[in-house]
Amino acid sequence: MRNSLANLLTLLNLILGMVSLMLSVQGSYEVAALFVIVGMAFDGLDGRVARALGISSEFGKQLDSLSDIVTFGIAPSIIMWDVVLRNLGVLGAFIACAFPVAGALRLARFNVQTGQRHYFIGLPITAAGGILATFALYHGLIPTFWLPLLTLALSYLMVSKTKYPNFKHLAVPRFAYVVVPFLAIVVAFVLIHHRNLVARAIFIVLALYGGYGVWYDLHMIRKRRARRRDAYGSTHE
Repeated sequence: MRNSLANLLTLLNLILGMVSLMLSVQGSYEVAALFVIVGMAFDGLDGRVARALGISSEFGKQLDSLSDIVTFGIAPSIIMWDVVLRNLGVLGAFIACAFPVAGALRLARFNVQTGQRHYFIGLPITAAGGILATFALYHGLIPTFWLPLLTLALSYLMVSKTKYPNFKHLAVPRFAYVVVPFLAIVVAFVLIHHRNLVARAIFIVLALYGGYGVWYDLHMIRKRRARRRDAYGSTHE
């Protein structure tokens, strides 16, 4: 049981993604978005628990990627399709497909990367899917024409070479696997009774994380331009 705990958490993440898809098909996109958010909690736990218990495996890594493409790639895309993209015809279908495709490319690139890094290349699909799902929750507060553009922007950030902080190396106590079931119950309880507050807080955190990459890229562009100007000025003195 101990060796299978991380994989069970990953499968729960996959199940939450499937339930989200079924709810989306029924038109309950708000509840579907909440299932994506709960899936983020399980996705964050499985890898940490595996590393804390020393049970990480290549099988678990591949299972995690397959689960992520459903819960954070396909499910959020279908939610956004239900909210606004279906009204755009072929263009909406293209945007809806672009998001999970970008997510799959992002996961494939991550799986073949070697070496330990303290940063991600491209926005992680978990963050992108969480942002897209929470966009759907608050679509009434955002002008409709922005939602397709934001979906495309998230798709681009996933396949970009933008660097994002990686917090996976932070240590987790070895007793974490004991409290996982209780933590999952707490997360579900809070979401049920305070879902608007929790979803809003999660959206703010994820939006800041996603925006960090854009700020970092712009900052690096300014630095490169400044270096070129300095180099050009020194050669003409």
